[in-house]
Amino acid sequence: MADDLLCLNSETEWSGLWWLPDAPDEQIPGTLRYAPGTGSTLTLMGRLEDRIMSKPENGKVTVYQGLQSWDAIHGVANRREITLLGCSPTHSPITWGARVKSPEKQVISVDSALVGAHIASPEESAFLGCDFSVEDLGVWAASSALQSAFELEDGRLNGKSTLELSPASETSVEVDGTNYSLSHRYTLPFVETRRGVDFGRATDTPFVRVNPSDGCPLEDAIRYAGLFQDLLSLSAHRACGVLWLRLRLSGPTVDSLPERPVPARYAEVLYRPTVIGDGDAEAVKPHRVLFTCNDVPFEEIVPRWCEVHERLQAAASMILGLRYDPALYIENNLLISVGAAEVLQGKLHVGSPPIPEEEFALLREQILSNVSEERRDWVRSKLQNTPNLRSRLLGLVERMDAGVVDLLMPDKDRWAQSASQARNDLAHQGQTPRHSMEELSAVVRVTTAVVVLNLLQELGISAERQREIVQTNPNLRQTASDARRWLGRKTS
Repeated sequence: MADDLLCLNSETEWSGLWWLPDAPDEQIPGTLRYAPGTGSTLTLMGRLEDRIMSKPENGKVTVYQGLQSWDAIHGVANRREITLLGCSPTHSPITWGARVKSPEKQVISVDSALVGAHIASPEESAFLGCDFSVEDLGVWAASSALQSAFELEDGRLNGKSTLELSPASETSVEVDGTNYSLSHRYTLPFVETRRGVDFGRATDTPFVRVNPSDGCPLEDAIRYAGLFQDLLSLSAHRACGVLWLRLRLSGPTVDSLPERPVPARYAEVLYRPTVIGDGDAEAVKPHRVLFTCNDVPFEEIVPRWCEVHERLQAAASMILGLRYDPALYIENNLLISVGAAEVLQGKLHVGSPPIPEEEFALLREQILSNVSEERRDWVRSKLQNTPNLRSRLLGLVERMDAGVVDLLMPDKDRWAQSASQARNDLAHQGQTPRHSMEELSAVVRVTTAVVVLNLLQELGISAERQREIVQTNPNLRQTASDARRWLGRKTS
């Protein structure tokens, strides 16, 4: 990774002075430490007043139980301004009558840290835009500034090869007044000589740049990073973590001298996204990716994803949750996957009611006319003209390409019946006596695939590409194999 990027998977610390925004003269020395697993913690050699007290009245002050928290703490460390947001004391002892007077120690947990700027709250529009990167972005973007080539003689490698760095063109698109760009940061190739080895290196770091029309608060920057984290996790069919996030404070100005442009200033963000990425880990294999910008260009997929993510966010979040934080028990995954399918069906409005609306209205009035007044509201609440769970699941399958469905499962009716029975048994009885663990696992995998493929269909991924995915993606190939074994057509 680039040396100047503050990556979320790296431990760091800053020693400096810290104070509350409304008391800048009352500065306390301390150290801010960040670790990927625990987040940010500020340790002060001294203390901020965290007791909850009443205003002085008649010379008396009442101290209440509990400790107060702070929206923000400001600091300076390592020659940088730092803002800590969402701060709560976790260790704040008070020593009375100590024999030896020494500074008190106060430990404060921090939700997020902004290194490079002072702000009052995450809603403050103090930034021009944001840059961030997510795992597997380069594979999904199908774009790189680095190209390698090998020479062959008589069909064999002759030992000659080249590594070429050619700046990749920036692709951008505007969605509702916000500009999204696919950009690259790269270093020129160089050769370093050491005592025992010479090696050459060049790096290319793909990232997304977001430029809102009316400023970019920190909370919006975190939301933009999460938007692409979900998109990349859907594409890679695995959890993709956020690698780094930075906010732009300023950029080159029009009156800057050409030979001395004003460099952009950044504030680095330390927070805990759904998953923290590791930029040095191996990237996803191309054959495991469900779609890339070669299938749908960046300028087309981003507007579609923004619309689909907003419209189908609940279902997408539920199914991606199985990637971000999979449950240890199959029952949890069953409830989540079938629940996501049910939510998605409702949002897509697929399927028709069991009884035509006019017929149902007449039937309801006939039933209610024979019910006593005191029971009428109860009966009315029970009369619902909505499809049952099995019909909802089949509604999702019926809107899919028939070839995709045939490759994924041998018997859609058997799958829908097993999924609805298992979910209802678990929800109403607390157990699934009619299904083995292997069959439940197959139900979860197939249901997850049905939701994912419906999302791909909403994104405009062609039926041809979906059929290819089911045949070539290892995860979906295994899903189809499990479906044939455990959810196949029953023989008499």
